[in-house]
Amino acid sequence: MNKCFLKTNSPFVNIIRHKGYKPAGGIKYPGGIVYYPRHPNHKDPECTPSKLFRVERIKSTKYFPASQKKILESFKIHEDVRVAIVKNIPENNMRLWKVKHLIKVTPITFPYGEPTVDDINYTVLRENGECLVKKSLEPQPKQIEALEAFHNSDKKMDSTTIKKDSRYKWNNAYTGGF
Repeated sequence: MNKCFLKTNSPFVNIIRHKGYKPAGGIKYPGGIVYYPRHPNHKDPECTPSKLFRVERIKSTKYFPASQKKILESFKIHEDVRVAIVKNIPENNMRLWKVKHLIKVTPITFPYGEPTVDDINYTVLRENGECLVKKSLEPQPKQIEALEAFHNSDKKMDSTTIKKDSRYKWNNAYTGGF
């Protein structure tokens, strides 16, 4: 018989495979996760994780277990409310993993810097996860003066004058109304 065939089917090899074979040299991450890269000289790209997630419910909780419904209720994503903001911490990530088929998770980014306490009323959160600060802009004094001068001008035509002039030109098109 073939020696390779006997070697791969020996009971000792099956026991090792049954318990699970893990090669040496895994990269340990916080939270107990061990990553075994494909290439030995693999390096992770530098990235900073997002502090907040935008969690959107994309599927109804009807016909799903009560435990999953409780998880969504703890995040305050009910049937009426579809979007919530969640901290990126291990406890929340474990709960989000259990309902990943019901939600869509988007990391929140701050392209122009994080908002301050004064900017809270002017923040806008987009669907792609961008959090923008949109303050109402006030006009410059020159613009205000120019607008007042326009409204008070004698050359300005009001709506009734424009209507009368347009009607006159329409009725007298061939007699020199233009």
